Amino acid sequence: MGPLKGLKIVEMAGIGPAPMCAMLLADLGATVLRVDRQQPSGLGLPVQTRFSVMNRSRHAIAVDLKKPQGVELVLRLAGAADALIEGFRPGVMERLGLGPEPCLERNPRLVYGRMTGWGQNGPLAHAAGHDLNYIALAGVAHSIGRAGAPPTPPLNLVGDFGGGALYLALGVTCGIIEAQRSGKGQVVDAAMVDGAASLASAFFGMRAAGLVSLTRGDNVLDSAAFFYDVYECKDGKYVSLACIEDKFLAEFLQRMEIDPREMPAKMDKKRWPEAKAKLAQRFKTRTREEWCRLLEGSDACFAPVLSLDEAPGHPHNRARGTFIEVDGVVQPAPAPRFSRTPSGTPTPPETPGERGNASLAQWGLTTDEIEAAKRCGALA
Repeated sequence: MGPLKGLKIVEMAGIGPAPMCAMLLADLGATVLRVDRQQPSGLGLPVQTRFSVMNRSRHAIAVDLKKPQGVELVLRLAGAADALIEGFRPGVMERLGLGPEPCLERNPRLVYGRMTGWGQNGPLAHAAGHDLNYIALAGVAHSIGRAGAPPTPPLNLVGDFGGGALYLALGVTCGIIEAQRSGKGQVVDAAMVDGAASLASAFFGMRAAGLVSLTRGDNVLDSAAFFYDVYECKDGKYVSLACIEDKFLAEFLQRMEIDPREMPAKMDKKRWPEAKAKLAQRFKTRTREEWCRLLEGSDACFAPVLSLDEAPGHPHNRARGTFIEVDGVVQPAPAPRFSRTPSGTPTPPETPGERGNASLAQWGLTTDEIEAAKRCGALA
C-alpha cells in the first residue's frame, strides 16, 4: 500500500527528525527496518512502545554495533536497501564502520541520508544542539513571538520536523529517483539549520523588499494585525482569525455586524492596536462554540483553536479521517493522500526483535545467518 511500496530503507534508530522521516516513508508504503540499540540510550521520553507514534509502520531489531558481526549485519541490510537514514553527529557512523564509504561499496545504488542539526561540515558541525538552537541560527526563531516578548519556541515543529524530517524525506526520495536513472547512489546531507532557513524563504524575500520589520509583533503574520491573530472568548477558549484579503475581511465584519467605517484601513498599522482592542472586546461577549456557529464554514477565514484532545473530534477532521486510532492511541493519519496508491492503515510501533526472524527474513537473511548473529550476541 502507498506510492513508495517496493522501496526498502534501513533506519538507524535515533530521536526527533530521523524517526519522523522514517515514519513518513513507511506510512507511504516503504519497507523500513529500524536498527536499534540493545541497551536503552536514555534519549527521548520514556513511554510505552504503543505511544511512540513516530516508530509506527515498521519492524525493529536490536543490534550490538560494537561487535563486528553487528556491523556486518547492518552492511548486509544496506546491501539490500534503496536507502539508509541516520541522525547521529558527523563521524559517529564512520567510527562504527558504517559510514557512506563502506555502505556504498557494498551497494553502489544506495542513497545515504544523513540528518543533523548543523550539517556535515562547518564550524559548528560537531557541536551539540537541539531544534531551538538550529532555528535560532537560521534567523527563524527571532521572528516568532509577540510584541515586547522574547522569541517564542514553536514546539519543535520548525526545526526537527519541518526543516529536518520533511527535508530528509524529500532528499532521500529524490536521491532514489535519481539512482533509478543513473544507477549510482549518493549522500544526502540534510541539516535542520538549512531546512529551517529554506522554510523561511518568503520572509527573507519580504525582508529584502522592506516589507517585513525585524521587530516581533509588528507584522501581518506575527500577531500585530487585527485581522490575523487569535482572540479569547467568553469561556476562556480561543478562536483564530486570518482574513487577510479584502473580500474575506469584509465578510468577517459583516457577520460580526461591525460597520467597516468604524474600523481603520486594513494596512493602517498605527491603528491596528485600536482595532485589535475592539475585536478582543467583541469576542469576549460569546463562547467559542457560539462564535463557531456564526463564523465557521464561512469565508471569514475563521477556525476554533483546538487542543490536542479536541482536534480529533472536530467534524471536519472526522469527515476526512485526519486522525485514526492505532492500538488504542489516537494519532494523525498518513499524509498526504494519493488517489490511486493510497497508504494503508499504520501498524503499531514494535519493540526491537518483536517479530523474531521474520523481520530479517524479509531482507533476504537465512535462518542460519540470523541464528548465528544471535549466538554471538550481535542480534538480540
